[in-house]
Amino acid sequence: MRPFWLQQALDSEAVPACPPLAGDSRCDVCIVGGGYTGLWTAVMLKQQNPQLDVLLIEADICGAGASGRNGGCALSWSAKYFTLERLFGVQEAVRLVQASEQSIHAIGDFCRAHGIDADYRLDGTLYTATNPAQVGSTDKVIGALQQQGINSFQRLPLEQVQRMAGSARHLEGWFSPAAATVQPGKLVRGLRRVALGLGVRIHEGTAMTGLQEGAPAEVHTAKGRIRADRVVLALNAWMARAFPQFERSVAIVSSDMIITEPCPELMQQIGLDNGVSVLDSRIFVHYYHNTPDGRLMLGKGGNTFAYGGRMLPVFDQPSPYAPLLRRSLTEFFPALAEVDVAATWNGPSDRSVTGLPFFGRLNGQANVFYGFGYSGSGVGPCHMGGQILASLVLGQDNAWTRSPLVNGPLGYFPPEPIRYLGSLMVRNAIRRKEHAEDHGHRPRRLDVGLARFAAAAGKADKG
Repeated sequence: MRPFWLQQALDSEAVPACPPLAGDSRCDVCIVGGGYTGLWTAVMLKQQNPQLDVLLIEADICGAGASGRNGGCALSWSAKYFTLERLFGVQEAVRLVQASEQSIHAIGDFCRAHGIDADYRLDGTLYTATNPAQVGSTDKVIGALQQQGINSFQRLPLEQVQRMAGSARHLEGWFSPAAATVQPGKLVRGLRRVALGLGVRIHEGTAMTGLQEGAPAEVHTAKGRIRADRVVLALNAWMARAFPQFERSVAIVSSDMIITEPCPELMQQIGLDNGVSVLDSRIFVHYYHNTPDGRLMLGKGGNTFAYGGRMLPVFDQPSPYAPLLRRSLTEFFPALAEVDVAATWNGPSDRSVTGLPFFGRLNGQANVFYGFGYSGSGVGPCHMGGQILASLVLGQDNAWTRSPLVNGPLGYFPPEPIRYLGSLMVRNAIRRKEHAEDHGHRPRRLDVGLARFAAAAGKADKG
């Protein structure tokens, strides 16, 4: 059984699987990975150059990774403004915030243009505080956005916040219309359909077993090889396992989700009658939104950490944090206490040191490109990733190829076992800190200090 979103998408389509690669092949561009990044890149390449021969391989089926199992929150990089400014300067930070908002609108335009029923709803997002310690935590970044003339948020009266969020747990809220929610499985499968229609050759059930650099490069698979003038590696959380030089560039951590059975009458009663996404101000946030058929999806990031970037079996199983998620759901929505849970699931996200993705050329090669590190917030930014990688493949000179995002990793985690043990220490400190704050207690100074290691990357693990 697939994760809920992907299974729902598969049940609604009648498209046969693309056959595995059998034998050798030749192409202009080989893309490895059939998630959002790989498919957006393939689509954008064919839109700009229809004659380009693009071949995409996917180890499982398109959307089997994070793209088919995320929270479905398409968010901008507004909340990451301070990180963007610190790393790239004011001008590029402003451009990236604006581009991230443009991508959210572009995804909706794409779905409408190509008849993709991905439950896209441009209903905005609400950033909230759910305990007194969180109140005011968003003020500084809103002030910076306002100063640069790129602020889309407005503070709402508390009564309106609680009505829009459907819960009295929220103590303040900032609303931005520049956000959407989607059914992520339907979106990724829709991208697959469009890519096929544009002439992209797709081989599912075809894992890359090796890469031989050169001109052309060779992508090796179990039953054949692909000679390609250019290669795009869109493996995301699997990148560190395939290429050891990236092992310390990301930490693999789960985001865990729960979704109820349909209860549209209760959704109406509590006020969740549109597609607004709601996120609190924790370091590993709670995030939730409803669905058009009256379900409530709630998730929380920062739970299971993988040692050495390994793909753990638990990432393909129901969430081991289901009781915690159920408790959180009931605390936010007492009216849903008796509603049955339809499914729980989790999956690996590739959290970078900065909380931002990064792109580049593999080992300095002029014809092998990569991009990953979306840090649990990729629904919107993967559209930007497609623009970056398509621009690199086509050799364009534009704002994307000149962006410092294409300079590779912008930081590294310590080696194992320090990274793994340190991750657990920080995670547990965050839990203790936020538990104390939830109960009106002052957290221990040590826990506050440890939590700062994770807080620097901003809101994450919800897309």
